[in-house]
Amino acid sequence: YEITGVSGAFATGLGLIPRLGNNYAFIVTPICFTAAAIIWLLINSSELSKNDPDSDIMLANESNYFKSVLQGFFIFGQSIFIGAKIIFAHRKFIWLWTCYTLTLYAHRYIENGTAPQIAKRYLGQSEWSQIIVGGSNLGELLGALFIFCVGTYIKTPLPWSRLDALMLLIVWYIPYYYPPMNNATYAWIVTATYLPIGFASATNDIALNSFIQSSLSGLESKHKNISVLSAVAAFLYSSYIIIYAILNPLLGKHLDSVYTSTGTIRPAFLNTVAIQMTLISVLVIASTFIPKGSFAFNPKFIRGDNSKPTSNSATNDNSKIAEEKDTGSDLITRF
Repeated sequence: YEITGVSGAFATGLGLIPRLGNNYAFIVTPICFTAAAIIWLLINSSELSKNDPDSDIMLANESNYFKSVLQGFFIFGQSIFIGAKIIFAHRKFIWLWTCYTLTLYAHRYIENGTAPQIAKRYLGQSEWSQIIVGGSNLGELLGALFIFCVGTYIKTPLPWSRLDALMLLIVWYIPYYYPPMNNATYAWIVTATYLPIGFASATNDIALNSFIQSSLSGLESKHKNISVLSAVAAFLYSSYIIIYAILNPLLGKHLDSVYTSTGTIRPAFLNTVAIQMTLISVLVIASTFIPKGSFAFNPKFIRGDNSKPTSNSATNDNSKIAEEKDTGSDLITRF
């Protein structure tokens, strides 16, 4: 995923758009989708789809297509409700909404809402936004490799969430940055500042996903067609989608109006980038101190967690952690 993001961004910014233009560069989209569809058609999943009839969801028994679609929407809404109930009803999980949803929104806005404005208003070349995004994606690739190597020594995602929140403060330079127009060197300078932001984003995202899976995999759901893990994932990701869908166009209109009235976008960047990311950073850091046992610099576990650690570790470390765990659990095992 990270390799695709890096190669796609740099190929678009350095190759496709400069040679084909902003409009014709989209010609690769149907070509790539067609190639992907052909590959998927060639995959034989017959050996992987031998499921127990009792485990099939009731949608398979519906003969009416529209009724099945409505049933799917109902189950999706129900899963979001169950996910919200799990997240907000327990101290162990409530911090995930801030650390996962808000940080994911922040990074998408920095990439998709801020980078194009920097490229267009600061540098005078819209296509250079892909170079900037490529730097963020490269940081995510390095972050994924880094947590793969050292994740064994970090038992919880809390340190990664704190690092992610601190890296968001890098954007404070953007309102006060005055690069010359049409100079690609300064686009690469901005790209370099996006790299640590992407690095922290990847480490936080991977650690949180690992924690969510390990913490919820053992919980049972009283709803036949909904798993606890998918319900929590649906709620967190849907929250991010809703926040981004609402704020991004509103902030975009604000940026355009400020630029039209003042001839510069910097005053708007102060509010939409610097101050907004600072507020998110403060909320995320504060949220990381909500779980029990979270005040340590590198917490060994989050109290009340009956699941496995978020990273693989040696057997003696697991035994030691198990002995230290609080025997009382604050989790409900059925939802």
